[in-house]
Amino acid sequence: MHYATNVTRDLEITWLAGGHPFDTDAFHSLIHGMPGVSSTLVYWPEAEEIFEPQRLRKFIDETDVLCLYDLPGITFNQGHTPTLFDPSENVVAGWHQLVEHGIPILGMHHAIASWPTWPFFAELLKGRFHYVPASLRGVEYPDSGYTPYTKQEFTVVAPQHPVCAGLPSTFSLTDETYLCPIFSAEVTPLLVTNAPQNTEVFKSAFAAIRREEQTTWAHPDGVPLVAWTHEVMNSQVVYLQPGDGPEAFANPSYQLLVHNAITWLAQTKGGPRGL
Repeated sequence: MHYATNVTRDLEITWLAGGHPFDTDAFHSLIHGMPGVSSTLVYWPEAEEIFEPQRLRKFIDETDVLCLYDLPGITFNQGHTPTLFDPSENVVAGWHQLVEHGIPILGMHHAIASWPTWPFFAELLKGRFHYVPASLRGVEYPDSGYTPYTKQEFTVVAPQHPVCAGLPSTFSLTDETYLCPIFSAEVTPLLVTNAPQNTEVFKSAFAAIRREEQTTWAHPDGVPLVAWTHEVMNSQVVYLQPGDGPEAFANPSYQLLVHNAITWLAQTKGGPRGL
């Protein structure tokens, strides 16, 4: 595989994880197998230390890209309704400092479900996956939907964008899909999927985590957008919906997509487009 990189040192990348299970071996192979990238993986609740005021400035100075593969703000209760909780004052203040200082952000897969009680986080990633019914931007939504092991074809809709450099115009992947609100009019689309985006093919997340039979459940149709970029204050953000497990992590096109996103984002540190 050809990785394009013009950096003269390894990029310092911090990954946040925890709150959602994943194949650690396959994920480690992905994040530690990228040339020119030095990855540090930090789990919640230890990740809370990053947001301590006396540590945050050093973290900002030393980190090129902050990557999210985590799901904080929700505790799953083995077949019962999950517990949602608010971020601490340090996390709230720290996130506002991160985007004020222009730390680039890569969000992946279930990270879009993070901090479900905190409106800022849906604005950070331009959408939210709901494990329980919730209000978002004043609209009441049912719980979101998912379909595991979905064979789909991705189409690159921004072939000139650096995140898409070197990707084939289309590529196939079997991965989990989401049906959830996305603020698609506020982002630059990168990839779309041919997977259906209607209730009939999705499973209720709320029923699944409560281990209940799915009865009546409906959700507004979704959009086929699965990768996009946008700006939040001074931070450039990329979100990639695919990335559930080993098949995605081992896919050469997906590996290139993640590497492209990281190397491009690093160039924007301090302001969108590297301003």
